[in-house]
Amino acid sequence: MKTPSQALYQQAKDFVQSRLRAGVWKPGELIPSENRLVVELGMSRMTINRALRELTEEGHLMRVSGVGTFVAESRPQSNLLRITSIADEILARGHRYSCEVLRLSREAASMSVAASLSLPTGASVYHLVCVHLEEGVPVQLEDRYVNPELVPDFIAQSFGEKLQPSRYLLQVLRPDEIEHIVEAGHPNTEESRLLHIELDEPCLVLMRRTWNGAKVVTYVRLVHPSSRYRLGSRMAANGAYREGQ
Repeated sequence: MKTPSQALYQQAKDFVQSRLRAGVWKPGELIPSENRLVVELGMSRMTINRALRELTEEGHLMRVSGVGTFVAESRPQSNLLRITSIADEILARGHRYSCEVLRLSREAASMSVAASLSLPTGASVYHLVCVHLEEGVPVQLEDRYVNPELVPDFIAQSFGEKLQPSRYLLQVLRPDEIEHIVEAGHPNTEESRLLHIELDEPCLVLMRRTWNGAKVVTYVRLVHPSSRYRLGSRMAANGAYREGQ
C-alpha cells in the first residue's frame, strides 16, 4: 500500500504524464520549472523533484543542468556492431548536428592507455576529446586515443561539423577487427559538466578498439546520457550482421 508521500509523488508524475499525452507539452519544449509546479500542484519541491527525476530516467523528460527540464524526443539508437558517424545519424533524423572539440594533442601514454593501444607506457599518442550535440544538446562525449604510427596526420585534421574523427579514421585506414565493450555507470565530475547532466544521471559507456593488421589503431571511450541515447543492433540468427539495421 502506498504511503501518503508516495501517493503525492505518483500524483505529480501522473499530472506531468497527462500533459505529455495530451500534447500540451510537446517534444523538445521546456516544461514549467520545479518552483512553478510546486505552486501549481501544492506539493513539496522534494516530491516534484522525485517525480521529474523518475520520468527522466524512464525517458519521458530530459534534464539539462543549468537550463531546465525538456520533453524528450524519442531516444535515438546508435548501432552497436558497426562504426557509424554520429553526425550522419543525427542528420538522418532531420536534426541539427554540431561538435565541440575540446582537446587535440600529442601526449605520453599512461599505463592504462598504453595497455589499451598495446604500446609501451610513455609512448607518444594522439589524444582527442570532443562533445557531439543534437539540436544543441550533448548526446555523446568522445575521449579517443590514436596510434600516431598508423595515422600520422590525425592531429593535423580540423574536426568538427564537417569531419568527425570516426569518419576520418575509416577513410584512411579500414579496420580488420573491432572490439566493443558496453557498461552502465555514472559520469564523473568533468563528464557531468561537459554533457550538462547531473552526477547521478545513468550513462551508457561504449569502449571501442580497432585493429589494422596486428596493431591497435585507436581506443575510444564514448559516454552517452541514457535519457538521450540508446545502443542497439540487429543480426541474423546465424550470427551474420544485417547491414543498415
